Amino acid sequence: MADIFDNKILCRKCSTEMKPAKISRNGFIMRAVVCPQCNSRIIHPKDEQEYNEFLNLKKKEFNVKMRFVGNSYAISIPKEIVNFMMEQEEIMNDMVKLCFEDFGRLSLCFGNHELKDNKEQLK
Repeated sequence: MADIFDNKILCRKCSTEMKPAKISRNGFIMRAVVCPQCNSRIIHPKDEQEYNEFLNLKKKEFNVKMRFVGNSYAISIPKEIVNFMMEQEEIMNDMVKLCFEDFGRLSLCFGNHELKDNKEQLK
């Protein structure tokens, strides 16, 4: 399937050819084109849709049960969250990083994210 960003895109304001770029929002990297003359930008529609799905999922609060398994407690991660992470091509390993952030707060990290960075952002 052809991608719209594979074509030459002209700026609506100044008719200059727009250049490919990457835009980062909340750790989300989105494809875009930016006009070098007037700095107008267009974000790839699919990336923008996925970012909006992320924002909607981020707003949700999930109530999950804590269960006793062997000598540990276990919680289930809602399928909605796991499916979203798999769609984003995040590497889902069997092991995740778990950290006690603060009283009443745990941090669970998948993939290559560093817990130290997350701790500093929460302060």
